[in-house]
Amino acid sequence: MSSSGGSPADSARGSASERVERLFSYGTLRLASVQRGTFGAELPTRDDSLPGFRLGMVKITDPHVIALSGSDEHPILERTDDPADSVAGSVLELTSEQLAAADAYEVADYVRVAVTLASGTQAWVYVGVEG
Repeated sequence: MSSSGGSPADSARGSASERVERLFSYGTLRLASVQRGTFGAELPTRDDSLPGFRLGMVKITDPHVIALSGSDEHPILERTDDPADSVAGSVLELTSEQLAAADAYEVADYVRVAVTLASGTQAWVYVGVEG
C-alpha cells in the first residue's frame, strides 16, 4: 500500500500515535466487524461525502479480507472530477497505528491519497490504483 500527498492528520502536537488521522470510508471499513478485526475496536465516525468520484466494484482475492468483510466484491472509488458525482461515506478517526492497519487491510487494487471532503474536512481515502 502506498500513499501520496500531505497528511490530513490533526494539528495536535505529540507523538505520531497521539495524532488523530481521518480516513474517509465508503465501503467495508465502515462495518463494525471489519473495524474490530482490523483495529481491535469500533472507531468514532461521522457521515460525509466525497465529490468528484463515483463507485465501481473490484474482485477481492485476499482470504483474510474476504473473511473479515464477508464478501469477495468491494466498492472502489473512480475519479470523475465531475462535481455532480459524489460518494457518501463515513469519516473514521484513528491513530497512526490504526491507519497502518487499514493500509495492511486494503489490497493492492487500492492506493491511499489525501482528499478534501464535502464538509471541508481533510482526510485520507483509498481509491483505485488507476484513479
